[in-house]
Amino acid sequence: MKAIVVGSGGREHALAWALLRSPNIKEIVCIPGNGGTALLSGCRNISMALNEADGIAQCALVNDVAFVVIGPEQPLAEGLADALRSKGIKVFGPNRDGAQIEASKAWAKDLMAKANIPTAAAAVFTDAEDAIAYVQKQGAPIVAKADGLAAGKGVTVAMAVEEAIAAIESAFSGRFGAAGERVVIEEFLEGQEVSVLAVTDGQTIRPLLPAQDHKQIGEGDTGPNTGGMGAYAPTPLMPPELLNRVQKEILEPTLSALQSKGIDYRGVLYAGLIITPAGDPKVIEFNCRFGDPETQAVLPLLETPLDEIVLACCEQRLQDLPPFRWREAASACVVMAAEGYPGVYKKGLSIALNDAESEDTVVFHAGTQISEGTIKSTGGRVLGISAIAPNFQSALDIAYSAINKIDFPGSYYRRDIGHRINALQKSDTKSASVE
Repeated sequence: MKAIVVGSGGREHALAWALLRSPNIKEIVCIPGNGGTALLSGCRNISMALNEADGIAQCALVNDVAFVVIGPEQPLAEGLADALRSKGIKVFGPNRDGAQIEASKAWAKDLMAKANIPTAAAAVFTDAEDAIAYVQKQGAPIVAKADGLAAGKGVTVAMAVEEAIAAIESAFSGRFGAAGERVVIEEFLEGQEVSVLAVTDGQTIRPLLPAQDHKQIGEGDTGPNTGGMGAYAPTPLMPPELLNRVQKEILEPTLSALQSKGIDYRGVLYAGLIITPAGDPKVIEFNCRFGDPETQAVLPLLETPLDEIVLACCEQRLQDLPPFRWREAASACVVMAAEGYPGVYKKGLSIALNDAESEDTVVFHAGTQISEGTIKSTGGRVLGISAIAPNFQSALDIAYSAINKIDFPGSYYRRDIGHRINALQKSDTKSASVE
């Protein structure tokens, strides 16, 4: 069978790569794809804008594809899944109404409040002065979020009131366009973040392996937020018993809340969680699609053919699938970004992968294109180097070793991906010695 993957980032490269590992998949069409998908055997790119619903539908019908996977949140929020389904095309991705769970943080907060889903207390504002007065009353630390889609850069965890005020003024000044016309102010939750990507057919929901992302640009988790600088899976911070709590206390109630609104949600429900010092999971936010770079860490461990999961969700028979099979290993992904990211950065830089890839190492392209036979950078986050090994330290060692082989002038990457694992293991060792 054939399938279409919509998008041009590292997540979409990973989706195409994972789908092509299935014996059922003959070809993947990426719209528009990137340099990595152009080099992927069995994959071809078609240049087309993500909002060209008629063109994407025509491509699906002409190529007789089995399904379409929509990667990014923006086309989901704009109703691409609705448009394709109206033409009888099977789509993995929620409709416009369902995508509101990411497209509007205020909408998601209201949904969680009504469903009694554990999350941070929050208030929504459409006026800067009111938001600033609220922050001054609440104090810091506190979190300020642009309500709409801001490419992962609309959240400020402010450790001082002045920082929160600056974030509020920035949002209302138009930095994020319409996405900043409303601002959500949340209480600061202490703990570690965990990403749980769950697949659903609108009736049944199942989590994939839990992962941890590194959102901040600087080592030691410092500096501004990015789209993600690295990830690893499965995180030891979420053992099976805690993941079961997430299933019962968060995923299933959220799906029920969506159903109560008449929303037929088929695709990924990504729960961005924080695990409090007491060990309780709380929702920071929901996303309506696969995470990036979590996908690049999770999918290499998946042994169940991805197309079987996707089709089961499209056809509402997820409950009939046996438990997902996973490789018993650890996976780590380190992102290489262009110098200056997440601020102003250069494009068009030539990249040579050399022999960085191996049996258990994959270089996923996030912002590249092929120009005259050469890989050129086109974005801020450019490559994601994913490695698999029996344990996390080995996986990280392999990933960093591969990075050292790549010729990418002016590149930047965090050298401390996975530092939370080391801290957790030291904590466990200390607890054991005390006992």
